[in-house]
Amino acid sequence: MPERRLLDATRLFVAFPEDARNHLRDQMEIREYARGDVLFRQDDPATEMYIVLEGRVAIATQAGDGRESVVAVLEKGGLFGDLSLFDDVPRSAEGRALVDSVVAALPYAPVRDLLRREPALLWVMVRLLAERLRATDEALADAVFLDVPARTAKRLLELAGDQDRFTIPLTQEELASMIGASRERVNKALALFTRLGWLEIEGRGRYHILDRQALEERATL
Repeated sequence: MPERRLLDATRLFVAFPEDARNHLRDQMEIREYARGDVLFRQDDPATEMYIVLEGRVAIATQAGDGRESVVAVLEKGGLFGDLSLFDDVPRSAEGRALVDSVVAALPYAPVRDLLRREPALLWVMVRLLAERLRATDEALADAVFLDVPARTAKRLLELAGDQDRFTIPLTQEELASMIGASRERVNKALALFTRLGWLEIEGRGRYHILDRQALEERATL
């Protein structure tokens, strides 16, 4: 299946020897999910990791009172569900398809066998985990030092990437939870950017950046 070649371009596996990638590729199962389908729930047992082949997948945590926080949105090539590879702890978050998506599921067992044979490959995973830890530290710092408009501008720029016109397949509540603020405060920030001529909201989840420099400057204040 052509999509399986994505394993060769995924940051974790590209450092693995070709024969190892071929072996892991044979262990993968390709799965399709409709928008809103849950791949796994928080506290579920964990036995496999995933790579996004098509679509977008949200990783969200649930508070005891039912509130949800979207901690990541993963697109093509995104790797997730790998933390429990090291400790067998149940899922710390929920994985949910934001749009119709295709993912490759890779069981932990063959990956563990490979790491036992080639322990030097663990350094690749350590680097990726260190990057995630730095991203978490940055998010915590943003929550302390940046106001809601600054966090909103920063998140919009991250989701837009290099595109000035982009679509965010998130509900208003999900977008607000990614920013770490109430929906009302995030909507006020978006309305402010629109009044200032920095941003145009073209429809449900569709945005057009009109002044990227202004947003970039606001994201740091």
